[in-house]
Amino acid sequence: MKAVLATDLSAASEATIKNETCLKCLGRIGIDEIHLVTVIPSNVHRGMPGIDFEKRRRKSIRSYEQVIRKAGFDVTAHVVRGTPHRRIRGIAETIDASLTLVGSRGKSPLENRVIGSTARNLARTTETPLVVNRIERGTEDPSVVKAQLFRRMMYATDFSENAADAFEAFSYLRHATQEATLVHVRTPKDPEPPDRDGPEAQLKELAGQLNDWGIETRTEIRQGDPSEEILNVEKEIDPTTTLVGSRGRSRLRRLLLGSVSEDIVARANGNVMIVPPS
Repeated sequence: MKAVLATDLSAASEATIKNETCLKCLGRIGIDEIHLVTVIPSNVHRGMPGIDFEKRRRKSIRSYEQVIRKAGFDVTAHVVRGTPHRRIRGIAETIDASLTLVGSRGKSPLENRVIGSTARNLARTTETPLVVNRIERGTEDPSVVKAQLFRRMMYATDFSENAADAFEAFSYLRHATQEATLVHVRTPKDPEPPDRDGPEAQLKELAGQLNDWGIETRTEIRQGDPSEEILNVEKEIDPTTTLVGSRGRSRLRRLLLGSVSEDIVARANGNVMIVPPS
């Protein structure tokens, strides 16, 4: 399996790349080839006096290549120019990546809905599963918030086709997952299903699949606003990663993520994994 690891060569990006535990987690789920991508923004011009950004980035990225190769992965570096999220997404599609990983400093202390623009735009437009890896804020030498990417998963579902696509990720995550919590939030608009088709029975069936894979699984049903309740559960159980499906692309601009998914990406304390429609 191939993964794209996006970096802007900042201290936050370095925290993901140089964290040995994060790299081991990728290896456990079957990743053996990593494409390290850094993008020189379009508004940075080659002709700017006294500055060769491309040469500087290629020099900086070599140390990251060595770390990843030492961890046992085949690694290819890409230093490209353009709009970061578009180039990262394009490379992921070109190499047929199974996963894209991007670091984010997470929530701003002043604004509760701010993540890096590249991470947000990737979450909205990605066509491959995306892991937004949370990095500490407010420090010159940041580390990842949750080093064990997939050990304790929280999966949020509304039983839609999009959510089912996200659940399929457990087919490879199970090799690194020890515990899982399956969450469904009832809303006042939900119809009352027959007992045999209710959310309790549906969650029990999904939990059975994970238990058969040796994953200790519990279920949680809440009532209220889906975004708020999912985030409340995340605070209570402290998973390493929250897994959700996205609603895919708008007809005009491929920027429709879905309000619940977008809230979780923007406001979660830990890592978030977004799975787009198959």
